[in-house]
Amino acid sequence: MKTVIDIENMIFGYGKEPLFDELNLNVTPGLYGLLGKNGAGKSTLLKIISGQLYPHGGSCLTLGENPGDRTPSLLSRLYYLPEDIYVPEIKGSRYVELNAPFYPDFDHKAFRRSLELFEVTDNKKLNTLSYGQKKKFLIAFAVATNCPLILLDEPTNGLDIPSKSQFRQVAASMDLERCAVIISTHQVRDMEMLIDPIIIVDKGKIIMNKSMDEIMNSCHIEFQEEDPAGSDAVYWEKVLGGYTVVKRGPSEDARNMDLEFLFNLTIAKGPAALD
Repeated sequence: MKTVIDIENMIFGYGKEPLFDELNLNVTPGLYGLLGKNGAGKSTLLKIISGQLYPHGGSCLTLGENPGDRTPSLLSRLYYLPEDIYVPEIKGSRYVELNAPFYPDFDHKAFRRSLELFEVTDNKKLNTLSYGQKKKFLIAFAVATNCPLILLDEPTNGLDIPSKSQFRQVAASMDLERCAVIISTHQVRDMEMLIDPIIIVDKGKIIMNKSMDEIMNSCHIEFQEEDPAGSDAVYWEKVLGGYTVVKRGPSEDARNMDLEFLFNLTIAKGPAALD
């Protein structure tokens, strides 16, 4: 499968202490979830991949190019939507008229479908829309670019419950055979049954980059009433009425794979916990 992002031994930091210490990451087409604690560097990683920040060591190739060069050929194949969005004081239709030509595969029909699903219009000035409406407009634009790489930083922040459901429908409609989408999020519950593979960054390194199939083939989650201490459980958390535990062995039902619990397990026990 074609490599979209190839990072090798990358070093980056804002001060004397490195944020990333020989970080390695390989991304192919798919809808990835990028998870990590506050300050782990999720947004920074997306900015490096898109050429807005530059590694201090190692290498980062995005779609076969050095993103720091910011070449037109790369920028026309890459779309980055930051968490802190900005919209100009123009109508949505004018925004598309001005910006869509930068993306040779922009799909106007797909854009209209997403707008209709989001219940957002393009005949109003973007700065007059609510925060959630602005975000949905830009998500619809991002999806319509048909770029082989789309980076979305906390896309569901500011969306109400129905809008989060609409977002999942829009994201699921993308052609993931030809493009890679990376969604950086703290809203793990919003992304369950959507993001796959899962990337987890912690303490300067990628400690997980696995598909849900790989994860479910190595472990499963179950509920039990008795204290799991001394049992074959790899990890557990006390919940109402008992314990949620992780045990080795394949899972038969993807619905039993709780991403929030999986994240806590990986952070607490390290990447070897699922090997």
